[in-house]
Amino acid sequence: MFKVEAIVREDKYEEVKAALNEINVYGITVSQVMGCGIQKGYESHVRGTEVDINMLPKIKFEIVVSTKDWAEKTMDVISKTANTGNHGDGKIFVTELYEAVRIRTGQRGLEAIH
Repeated sequence: MFKVEAIVREDKYEEVKAALNEINVYGITVSQVMGCGIQKGYESHVRGTEVDINMLPKIKFEIVVSTKDWAEKTMDVISKTANTGNHGDGKIFVTELYEAVRIRTGQRGLEAIH
């Protein structure tokens, strides 16, 4: 099992969700997060004072898939859909999972995520 975590621009949320739905990826957790990277935010004026805003709002998708092939497919779809070619498009992280448990039934492993 693999966990795909993708952090993307807020305005790409609907497009990414729809693209994942098209490849039959349904078990998704979505969070609103704040972060910064190379983009480093922007400068703003608040009550006449210049302020650096370096924590920008983003959307985080968390998806657990059964195989490395599904992780690759999921990464490809997110990457193509979320890409604008500009700084701040986001990142994708993939980790191998040791175990998953469906709390309601006690099922473990792949049975827990299907």
